[in-house]
Amino acid sequence: MTTTLMDLSPSPASAAWPQWFATEQAAALTDYDAAPVPKRNDEAWRFSAISALDLSSWKTAPAVQNEGHLINSSVGLSENSARLVFGNNTLLHRDAARLPEGVILKSLEAAAHENAELFRAFFMSQPVELGSHKYAALHKARVTSGAFLYVPKNVEVSIPIELFHWVEGDKSSVFPHTLIVCGENSKVTVLDYFRSADQLPAFACGVNDLHIERGAQLRYVAVQEWSRESLAFHINSTIVDRDASASSLSLNFGGKFIRGESLSRLIGEGARSEMLSLNPLDGERQIDQRTLQDHVAPSANSDLLYLNSLDDVSKSIFAGLIKVQPHAHGTDAYQKVRNLLLTDDVEANSMPGLEILADGVRCTHGATAGQISEDEMFYLQARGIRPTDARRLILAGFFGTLLERIEDDSLRGYLSGLVEKYLESRRS
Repeated sequence: MTTTLMDLSPSPASAAWPQWFATEQAAALTDYDAAPVPKRNDEAWRFSAISALDLSSWKTAPAVQNEGHLINSSVGLSENSARLVFGNNTLLHRDAARLPEGVILKSLEAAAHENAELFRAFFMSQPVELGSHKYAALHKARVTSGAFLYVPKNVEVSIPIELFHWVEGDKSSVFPHTLIVCGENSKVTVLDYFRSADQLPAFACGVNDLHIERGAQLRYVAVQEWSRESLAFHINSTIVDRDASASSLSLNFGGKFIRGESLSRLIGEGARSEMLSLNPLDGERQIDQRTLQDHVAPSANSDLLYLNSLDDVSKSIFAGLIKVQPHAHGTDAYQKVRNLLLTDDVEANSMPGLEILADGVRCTHGATAGQISEDEMFYLQARGIRPTDARRLILAGFFGTLLERIEDDSLRGYLSGLVEKYLESRRS
């Protein structure tokens, strides 16, 4: 009999996990069962595709069939990167030899044993506030592996760290997790990939915990390339302390329905958070993104820019809130969502918001939706450029306004290449 996500019962943790974590997983499963399924009239799910949330057909992912292929296919920004490769919820490969002394890069289950104090302090330590509490509980109940990264105080990691999460098999479910702790005055760049090994439908329920301590710098990039029939949740929390900075960029190329939730909480004076997202949509694909820029400390800065292009009958949803807590004076917060509509049949829903409980702040937000300028198309075609190529160039320029924020030339060039590859695949 094939088991599904809905009929699995709690089981003791495997030998890879400590027993206390099995207790927490059982409690999380109870929490998941008790939490209601979202409804269309729930504000946190307004405009969302509630019908996509039926999980009864998704199955526990089997062992991967071709481990070597997945490892060899885990190629990213640099061949000199440190790497972890996961396939169907299992660590397949680890390469951490080039990392500076003191940096810890290992599986979650190893960290739960060997770095229990850090693990217990930071693993899913933030409440899920943007609507997907039920699915975060499911993640905690079902996670079997993931990436753990700790960068000690005053350590700068000069090479990128790349994490690959693969899924294969029809209706397989995976629960990728990335936990990053940056010690005081440390610096690191992390690229997190979410990929399908085939074009079969899959279910992914992932969580990222990013903790940036005083004076540290984290550049985090998530590249999502699930199969085009997949359902996925990506739930992120970023905690930024005094004078620290976090730059988080997500690129969403795959999935049929993607729910992304991103909380950025600035808890120290002088903290900075940059939240970027690039989302080219086509076919019947939908992306639903909810964000919270939570200013707890004074004189902190947050900047959000989300860019969506919508083709065919695709749909985007964005609901974002800038919240300035009492005493968070001197806050400087910005939020902008831009939707480029490529047909008359697409749908873009944008709901930016402000909640200001302090004085002396500067907060701006806005959302735009528009079509490709006829003048731009005429200009390009008048110079002998075919309409399909002209549109591709305009889209590349549209997304380039976001990518140009990346100061590192090699990273910017690499990500621009991924966007170009996607746009080339859509030429008709």
